[in-house]
Amino acid sequence: MFQGSIVALVTPFKDGRVDEEGLRDLIEFQIENNIHAIVPCGCTGEAATLSHEEHKKVLELTVEFVNKRVPVIAGSGSNSTHEAVELTRYVRDIGADGALIITPYYNKPTQDGLYRHYKEIATMVDIPIILYNVPSRTGINMLPETVSRLSEIDNIVGIKEASGSLSQMSDIIGLCREDFIVLSGDDSVTLPLLSIGGRGVVSVSANIVPSYVAQMVNEFNKGNLNDARRLHYKLRSLNEAMFFETNPIPVKTSLSLMGRISGELRLPLSPMSKTNLERLKKVLMDYGLI
Repeated sequence: MFQGSIVALVTPFKDGRVDEEGLRDLIEFQIENNIHAIVPCGCTGEAATLSHEEHKKVLELTVEFVNKRVPVIAGSGSNSTHEAVELTRYVRDIGADGALIITPYYNKPTQDGLYRHYKEIATMVDIPIILYNVPSRTGINMLPETVSRLSEIDNIVGIKEASGSLSQMSDIIGLCREDFIVLSGDDSVTLPLLSIGGRGVVSVSANIVPSYVAQMVNEFNKGNLNDARRLHYKLRSLNEAMFFETNPIPVKTSLSLMGRISGELRLPLSPMSKTNLERLKKVLMDYGLI
């Protein structure tokens, strides 16, 4: 259920509020282009700037709009364990298929603290859980040995690993149970991760080219390695462009240039610099997206 090309969906805003119609349109665009699953309210979805009410509403609308056509893995993490339990319980109750839970940020817990945090959530809420390790944003790296301990808990089924380290990903795959799902949190290393036993990607680039990312994973899974490699290199410049500035600034700007959403961001994120905007436009034009 939780494998393949999984889009880390942006949250569209209009005039300072969540753009519900824009959200519906983005979800339809993803499903029409063969995305395998959808993650709302992750880092790309600007979850950190959503109010609690908005966060819940975006999750609820996503589940409603998707209507079981693909799995919904809802972002429900917090640096407060109690708050993460409550939000994950809400995710379960609205009918999401799984929960994506980021490591606690700012607190900087020990590895034992990370283990206890996730164990508490998994014990309190009966829903499949995907761990989310992104040291560049949280200030803490969950080590493979900790992931291995957590993989022994039945409803902790996988991890979105965004350390960027193939060595760390390899260690996780080697240490964890055979059916434990390792997903790339970085588009640029999706194909290398697949080659060592990973199961897919939670993708930023899939927001704008969902069919390309899905096809790359599909071709790999069918054993068409040359076709998968061709798509990997085809996506290379686009993947790089999505990080010309802090995610999700480039991807929301891209969607705006493509005419799909307004591209509105919430402070403290700000519009792209003129120089990077021109660089981004060139990449999108090269891909025929604008």
